[in-house]
Amino acid sequence: MELPVMPPVKPMLARSAARIPPGLHYEAKWDGFRAIVFRDGPEIEFGSRSGKPLTRYFPELAEALLARLPERCVLDGEIVIAREGRLDFDALLERIHPADSRVRMLAERHPAGFVAFDLLALGERALLAEPLAERRRLLGDALAQAGPPLFLAPATTDLDLAQEWYERYEGAGLDGVVAKRLDQPYTPNERTMVKVKHERTADCVLAGLRHHKSGPVVGSLLLGLYNAEGRLQHVGVCASFTAKRRAELMAELTPLLMDSVEGHPWADWAREEAHERDRLPGGPSRWSGGKDLSWLPLRPERVCEVAYDHMQGDRFRHTTRFRRWRPDREPAECTYAQLAEPVGYDLAEVLPAPGD
Repeated sequence: MELPVMPPVKPMLARSAARIPPGLHYEAKWDGFRAIVFRDGPEIEFGSRSGKPLTRYFPELAEALLARLPERCVLDGEIVIAREGRLDFDALLERIHPADSRVRMLAERHPAGFVAFDLLALGERALLAEPLAERRRLLGDALAQAGPPLFLAPATTDLDLAQEWYERYEGAGLDGVVAKRLDQPYTPNERTMVKVKHERTADCVLAGLRHHKSGPVVGSLLLGLYNAEGRLQHVGVCASFTAKRRAELMAELTPLLMDSVEGHPWADWAREEAHERDRLPGGPSRWSGGKDLSWLPLRPERVCEVAYDHMQGDRFRHTTRFRRWRPDREPAECTYAQLAEPVGYDLAEVLPAPGD
């Protein structure tokens, strides 16, 4: 490749805010794989947020974008997979597989799409120093005739419409709104955008912990919810504590430590077949990268309130944030029934096909 902007490029990032700020350019926040797409004639490459290539995992998308993108360009956007009218992040995770045959089978079964929201280069012209208003104008012109699986991300400067998107689009699998300054250049790997994500709280059973890499202090808390059959399901973790708080938590939770996993609701976590029936910690994952997935069992007697953005199936999509202990709650009360479900919303309303 010989492009005016060459890989690898780390994408521009966002910092969190509690409310949508006024007077900016707004887009929906997509729940997919962030990717920089480099196209130079017959060559195409997808770079991940860390700069590593993703191209081999999305062969159908590479083929489709070669037919739809300008001959020489660099785009920022999100690789997504839609199933049953909403985005499905788990389907993306399944693509990260070493076997090419499986990747291609999944590509045929659930093809991916690409939502473009920024333009870093076009033809011989690098656009990093150009303001967003100009980059977005050029992107709209470049993708004027594009069709599925290539989409131009909807955008607006209307704060009321952005608020409506924030409230309505969650049911289609989107997880918030991103705000950008129209006079802003493209700043790789810098948090110069603003993201506003949905946040809810849930009361969860504390059922285990993992040590921090620094030593025998709390690294993360393992959370559980009871399903309709009364079995405790591992739904995610709570982390991001200060060094002082990690030590305090370890001292506080040591009396709850069990001598062994025997008798614990997740006692079968090390047996691969047990994960087929229940959600347990330490499950086989292509993302573990050889990490130590062992954990320390705690008597499931304590309840904590955590903040989360949204669910992915039967688990929390992202790491949760600790809010407080709930001594007034019984573990048996911590069920899936307490979780708020967003109103369903068809993704086709967010990304309509050409002519709609």
